[in-house]
Amino acid sequence: MPFVIGSPCIDVMDKSCTEECPVDCIYEGGRKLYIHPVECIECGACEPVCPVEAISVDRRLPEDQLPHKADNAQFFTAPLPGRDEPLGSPGGAHKVGRVGVDTPLVQAAPGGGTADG
Repeated sequence: MPFVIGSPCIDVMDKSCTEECPVDCIYEGGRKLYIHPVECIECGACEPVCPVEAISVDRRLPEDQLPHKADNAQFFTAPLPGRDEPLGSPGGAHKVGRVGVDTPLVQAAPGGGTADG
């Protein structure tokens, strides 16, 4: 997984990164955005436009953000709450639209307010 979106995105979801992504690999949960680890081409266009600096290369994640590396992958590989099957690799976030649910890690994060998105 080349890039990871960490906790600073929770309840912010500015979405500047989605506008810069040339392959449409950034998906919208309920409170946070997630980068698809297979669809991402590692171009890095998303990282500098994030106003809350939530995006990092997986190898340079701050220690407190390490749980988000596995969590970003889990968004696509495990069934999300209220769903019977994993999201998988749909081939672009616009095909799916707003997923509207998050992984248990993000659901349990403090806050829980409505995202600006």
